[in-house]
Amino acid sequence: MNIVIVGTGYVGLVSGTCFAELGNNVICVDNNKKKIENLKKFIMPIYEPGLDDLMRRNVKERRLSFSSSIKQAVKASDIIFICVGTPSKDNGDADLTYVENVAREIALSMDSYRLIVDKSTVPVETGKWVAHTVKMNLKNRKGIKFDVASCPEFLREGHAIDDFMRPDRIVIGAETKTAVDLLTRLFRPLKTTLVVTDINSAELIKHASNSFLAAKISFINAVSRLCEKVGADVTKVAYGMGLDRRIGRSFLDAGIGYGGSCFPKDVDAFIRIGEKHGCNLSILKEARRINSEQIKVFIRKIEDSLWVVKDKTIGLLGLSFKPGTDDLRNAPSLEIVSALLSEGAKIKAFDPQAMPKARTIMDKSVKFCADAYKAAAGCDCLVIITEWDEFKSMDLTRIKKSMKQPLIIDGRNIFEPRTMEKMGIKYLSMGR
Repeated sequence: MNIVIVGTGYVGLVSGTCFAELGNNVICVDNNKKKIENLKKFIMPIYEPGLDDLMRRNVKERRLSFSSSIKQAVKASDIIFICVGTPSKDNGDADLTYVENVAREIALSMDSYRLIVDKSTVPVETGKWVAHTVKMNLKNRKGIKFDVASCPEFLREGHAIDDFMRPDRIVIGAETKTAVDLLTRLFRPLKTTLVVTDINSAELIKHASNSFLAAKISFINAVSRLCEKVGADVTKVAYGMGLDRRIGRSFLDAGIGYGGSCFPKDVDAFIRIGEKHGCNLSILKEARRINSEQIKVFIRKIEDSLWVVKDKTIGLLGLSFKPGTDDLRNAPSLEIVSALLSEGAKIKAFDPQAMPKARTIMDKSVKFCADAYKAAAGCDCLVIITEWDEFKSMDLTRIKKSMKQPLIIDGRNIFEPRTMEKMGIKYLSMGR
């Protein structure tokens, strides 16, 4: 099939490359001409494991190409996926400006039937407005038919290719047999459960899913605070809970809270959707509050362990909001670094992928190091912010010897407290 992907962010670039890998002809479109020129040279705008090689192979096989002309791309398409950003407004609403602009451009470029699919995370009833926008811009060209559908993405940064190729389910929100048949045929090679529903339900599935996972993270973080008060171990509590099939172990890892571009934005948007329709999603407001507080709890843990932060050297391991990505959007590291610098700390940092982006947005006084060992050397304490695998396999004896004092504050619980105690390392973690 001939596929057009509008928007070359995480969702668009991964989806377009994977659709090409399934044998489709794919054009990825973006109005950022510099970005398109870079993609043609295989200069990646994001880090996603395996994406570079997969993209190169499909370009070589002539199944994947890049363009800054939405008009030309639309004329060569059967299905058009809208994968543009929907950033939060100050009040928490999703800003749908990009979605509306793309819908208008698609309409102005169409000369025959097209299926237009929202893959961006959008509020319920967005499909209706996309259809209205397209229809309004087709008013002088009678006889051109189209369908609008919703096919939300469920891609985890760091695991996006695997999530696309081996999904738990695919949600198709569509109102016509033609749209359902086209999308069913497109996704048939993935051999997974197809959830076929109306557009509004499909849009709600996405927001409800992300909001539930965010609430699950906040729940275990709230439990972790209680565990610290009573001398329990939150990792054992989570393990015991997770064995219940009704609960499951995923997203029950206590730490410093969720970040990234999806959970904060989607929780805010879902709360606002509820408010607009007279539904108070207070459970999500509390999940959001707990998540915000959890970073402050972690910062206080650092402050209390050092007594005086001013002029202390603090090593940070991990800057991205999660392992497997270079994404710093809503990353806890940003707030942590800002708080420590405001108290006069000296910061050394290492992250396997996020340092190029961090250099452009963090204070110039932050010293970026070549590896974890250099970040730890001469520090008064070492702080673990992101649970990259390479941190789990560090030579802790070497780390201990290089520090001013053997103090590790772990925001992701990657080590066992008893092991650290036997090594003579003062070790503080979350909920243990």
